[in-house]
Amino acid sequence: MHIELGTLLALVIYFCILALIGIVHYKKKEDLEGYVLGGRRLGPWVTSMSAEASDMSGWMLMGLPGYAYVSGVSAFWIALGLTLGTFANWVFVAKRLRIYTQVADNSITLPDYFENRFNDTTNRLRIISAVFIFIFFLIYTSASFVAGGKLFNTAFGLDYTWSLLLTAGIVVFYTFVGGFTAVCWSDFFQGTLMFFSILLVPITAMYYIGGVTETIVKLNAINPNYFNMFTDATGASLSGIAIISLLAWGLGYFGQPHILVRFMAISSPKEIKQATHIAMTWVTVSLAMAVVVGLVGRVYLGDALRGSQSETVFMQLNGGFYSPFIAGIITSGILGAIMSTASSQLLVAASAVTTDFYKTIFRKNASISELVLVSRFMVVAVSVLSLLLALEPNSLILDIVAYVWVGFGAAFGPMILISLYWKRMTLPGATAGIIVGGVTVLVWKNFFAATGLYEIVPGFILSALAIYVVSKMTKEPSASVVSKFDEADYLCKQ
Repeated sequence: MHIELGTLLALVIYFCILALIGIVHYKKKEDLEGYVLGGRRLGPWVTSMSAEASDMSGWMLMGLPGYAYVSGVSAFWIALGLTLGTFANWVFVAKRLRIYTQVADNSITLPDYFENRFNDTTNRLRIISAVFIFIFFLIYTSASFVAGGKLFNTAFGLDYTWSLLLTAGIVVFYTFVGGFTAVCWSDFFQGTLMFFSILLVPITAMYYIGGVTETIVKLNAINPNYFNMFTDATGASLSGIAIISLLAWGLGYFGQPHILVRFMAISSPKEIKQATHIAMTWVTVSLAMAVVVGLVGRVYLGDALRGSQSETVFMQLNGGFYSPFIAGIITSGILGAIMSTASSQLLVAASAVTTDFYKTIFRKNASISELVLVSRFMVVAVSVLSLLLALEPNSLILDIVAYVWVGFGAAFGPMILISLYWKRMTLPGATAGIIVGGVTVLVWKNFFAATGLYEIVPGFILSALAIYVVSKMTKEPSASVVSKFDEADYLCKQ
């Protein structure tokens, strides 16, 4: 392995900044709300950048460009779906969730909110949702570690296993030490790096190719079908089902715990509007340029990248244009995409285990300091399990993320939306929604994949139907549940 001195210096500076963020936000005595939710004191800039950086992860700089490299501009359908989904999430969920989680007995995790929203004294809903969060985030975090392993292996020739350990080590350190606040501030820093990296690389590549017009001409020369929104690279027309499936990625937003928790943590609901503007600017530009990276890479690199190697297109371009120090900074941007998501997922999974299993089932009278300590320990434990899942280097990042994304979207998305807007929703209806959404995804993936329809579509629809039908068939919510809904609804309209 050979790393240029300038590149090494850039990476060391990057790692030191992350470690410093964790140390600065370390508190010897911290309550659980402070460790897992930052005390609800995030400003609009940190909230928006943290939400989007943790959302996009390594797949935006690796998975999506790789898909565009192989499939052409039809990858824009995914980008469009995600942009619309992001907008809908900020407009329809952010403010209401921030208000309702505080009205509902100051809920600090999603399972907390589910239990308090429906006054569930059986812990059933809390435990079911916590199981989903824990299992899915194990898989999701492993996708982030796979991305980190590929990054160091491709850029520096570092052994894949050592690459995994290096990626996980720095993430665990600042998450373990600084908690939610450190994670969000590191996301802000890393989101900024990601934004400028995704702008700089394709613009530089087009300059070397000869400009935008020349890039388009050469792309058409390679494959006329490659520049058609309505066909794949082979020239086969994209069916209506295929387009719906690509757009349907946006449905997943309503159920992603690592994004929703940012809405819960903003200091004031009044700051949601400004945060929405910041987030949408970041997302729209970043996703569009991620697709452009794949298109430009296809022109500049030819067909050199096959299979899972296509997801290294951003790194291949970065390695050919810049001085070692600048290349190191851009590599840090890719790392930022990976680590911002991994840290968020680790913390949400750890908090779910701590509050929804350890405290609820085993140690109801546990002290605050004990719960914070358990949360820190679970960050390490979840990372170890995720590392074990990430040992297969040929995993396609986009495929892993797609599977977990749909799981969360179908299991939690309809429940989150309906619980914020419909007071007649009941506890049995909520439970049915989670189970039907999750089961539908598994069944559709294994038995109906040949239809070509992305499983989030039937999962989301059937989950919503289950919530409505079961809620209508069961006893109306109690007066206290309705009272909390009315209070939250009134505050949302202010």
